[in-house]
Amino acid sequence: MTVSTESDHSKLLNSIELSTVGRPLGEVARVRDVSVNDSAVNATIELGFPCKSAHEAIRNDIDAVLRADHGLQAGDIELKTRITQHGVQRNLKPIPGVKNLIAVASGKGGVGKSTVAANLALALVAEGASVGVLDADIYGPSQPQMLGVDGQVPESEDGKTMLPLRAYGLQVMSMGALVDADQPMVWRGPMVTSALNQLATQTNWDDLDYLIVDMPPGTGDIQLTLSQQIPVSGSVIITTPQNIATLDARKGLAMFRKVSIPVFGVIENMATHICSSCGHEDAIFGSGGAEQIVKDFDVRLLGRLPLDSRIREQMDAGEPTVIAEPNSAIADAFRQAAWNLSAAQAAERVDHSAKFGSIVVEDAK
Repeated sequence: MTVSTESDHSKLLNSIELSTVGRPLGEVARVRDVSVNDSAVNATIELGFPCKSAHEAIRNDIDAVLRADHGLQAGDIELKTRITQHGVQRNLKPIPGVKNLIAVASGKGGVGKSTVAANLALALVAEGASVGVLDADIYGPSQPQMLGVDGQVPESEDGKTMLPLRAYGLQVMSMGALVDADQPMVWRGPMVTSALNQLATQTNWDDLDYLIVDMPPGTGDIQLTLSQQIPVSGSVIITTPQNIATLDARKGLAMFRKVSIPVFGVIENMATHICSSCGHEDAIFGSGGAEQIVKDFDVRLLGRLPLDSRIREQMDAGEPTVIAEPNSAIADAFRQAAWNLSAAQAAERVDHSAKFGSIVVEDAK
């Protein structure tokens, strides 16, 4: 490409693939105010997903392509984050205070979905977003324990809506915060779906970029309520590598597609275990399950997470890995999955039906 005009430079920048998420810049960002001074390309880039710890890597990607292919260099590249509201199901209006609602589902219990949902949400917060967690498992809520707010009760300022609990920068709501921990929820479907609707819409969410919904296993009443009554901008499927887990994960993915909710991709949890004594890596739950889903359904593999006893210990203690060991390889895996998930959201269609404020995260060069 011969680069000569401002338009050409914009097209060039838009075509550069970001190593952090494996997507062209133009899919997940807007390029503004492009200029060239002494072979140095200057621009303001508004990223559609939070990744402040990757800003330097993004600048390096831009500089490498400019130098190698065009005899240019990256000059003053100002990176900002501007998270926008994306489209939801037809005939549904966004929940006040929530830009994007993302369902984290599995189709099957026991795959670590709640653990992944909590750490994904915390990783997004660490990268600069405003995030909430809605625990949609009415029968077996676990987020209060995992996020260290077990025993806390939501307050109400008007007697009609509830204020979310706060944990590590997250806004949190769960049935587990409204009933005694030992109280079983012996409810039929209509009561459960009504409760979920109230938790989602009667919580006074405060200007969230993302509301992460920790879904219960299965494809029943709660999942149908979510798809028909609650505005969802997308979903992610959690699975382990073993066949028995991927069988149900495939059903969950097909369900979201049937109700026209985008599936951003698959996260493979408990992918491998590395022995703490000898360092041997073992695929305890097998391998290839997530890759087969990716191939069969033409979706992205958003991340592969390890099986490690520290993750369980930290969640039981109410201090998730992203908080307990933010610089660990495990936290890095959650962070990468969060980048991929939010970048997939950024690449979806934007909803212009309502105007929301946007967060701006600026990083000096």
